Amino acid sequence: MLENLRLRQETAAGAEGLVDQLVDVYLDAHADDGPRYTAERYEQQLAAHMLREGWELVTARIDDDLVGYVYGFPLGADSRWWDGIHEPVPDGFMDEDGRPAFPVCELLVRRSWQCRGIARALHDRLLSTRREQRATLLVRPDNAAAQQAYDSWGWQPAGWLQPTREGAPLFEVRTRNSC
Repeated sequence: MLENLRLRQETAAGAEGLVDQLVDVYLDAHADDGPRYTAERYEQQLAAHMLREGWELVTARIDDDLVGYVYGFPLGADSRWWDGIHEPVPDGFMDEDGRPAFPVCELLVRRSWQCRGIARALHDRLLSTRREQRATLLVRPDNAAAQQAYDSWGWQPAGWLQPTREGAPLFEVRTRNSC
């Protein structure tokens, strides 16, 4: 682990002034991932997600530089998170009835800081504060490094989901019980 790595948890209100930096890290982390990864689309996603009750962000800084972050929020009964899931799924898999799932929506580290344990530190810090019965995330099938990391961190494949927004790719659904 890096000696000068500082992790900090933020609510949506505390993160309002960080949006430009969050977008910069997103664009850096996805620089080679194609035209879908734009500042405009991500700003819209981030703005919508930050409105969700219980939204939480953990940032990673080296000195004064934001090098990575992770965020998520608990699913509500009105969630559209599972829209586009491919059948079959186990009975009750998508029920959010008082003990919701906690989606890890983004886990990003600047390319120049990857492979140094920052993603794992962010992941562990965010999930250590959660009380939901399970966490979930989506990972691109072509992202072998992320899949290997999630495997080693205890995430299990649980199916496939293609979000309903236009042009959305197919993702592998991963879950992990007891955040």
